[in-house]
Amino acid sequence: MSSTPATPSPGGSPWRRLRRIGGPRATKANVLVAALAVLLGVGIATQVQLTQERGLRELSQTDLVRVLDDISLRSSRLDAQLRELEATRDRLKSGTGSTAEALAQSQKRVDTLGILAGTVAARGPGITMTISDPKSQVTGPLLLDLIQELRDAGAESIDVGSVRVVASSYVGDSGGRLSIDGTPLQRPLTVKAIGDSDTLASAMTIPGGIVETIRQKGASATVTPVTTVEITSLHQPLTLTHATPVE
Repeated sequence: MSSTPATPSPGGSPWRRLRRIGGPRATKANVLVAALAVLLGVGIATQVQLTQERGLRELSQTDLVRVLDDISLRSSRLDAQLRELEATRDRLKSGTGSTAEALAQSQKRVDTLGILAGTVAARGPGITMTISDPKSQVTGPLLLDLIQELRDAGAESIDVGSVRVVASSYVGDSGGRLSIDGTPLQRPLTVKAIGDSDTLASAMTIPGGIVETIRQKGASATVTPVTTVEITSLHQPLTLTHATPVE
């Protein structure tokens, strides 16, 4: 006795169609939430990677506890930012948010971008750092490492020797003479950074960190957490001649 094989229905089996119908859809809201979640994960992963590079095995129990506290604090701060952005998105999406609220959020976004681009002055908690280097042993690569360490620790605005440091900034070193974006720096160097003061100070003074490296070069560095840091230096943005926004 033979049986006739069933003819496959269009679109696959019912179970396959059901999975396809019930699958997640790439709405704008889902994409925004996913992007925020990725940002949170990248922030935590960056801090963890920085700590691992310093060598956890070489740290004392006190230092390990401090590192864990720094990571937890940064994670909590990013969680709070994520919840705030999600709440704002939901209000604007549902129409319950007023025009004034939308304008306020837009202005807040403009202010944030201005601080990151270095085109507006900034004020907030952070640290000041003084580097005494009479023999000019602090080189360009070491200064670049210092700036990168501050960024990794969450610095939102950085000033080195009254020069605003932004994403496009470059460090020059010619015959022991340091410069940023072509502006000469005078020694001793003064560094100001806005961010969580405890996290920034820990990142600078952690064993094997930038302060210890500076001291090994024969220079000295003093890090001072402060309640309010004012950065008034401004970065002159480049005039774009080729790139334009995508409509």
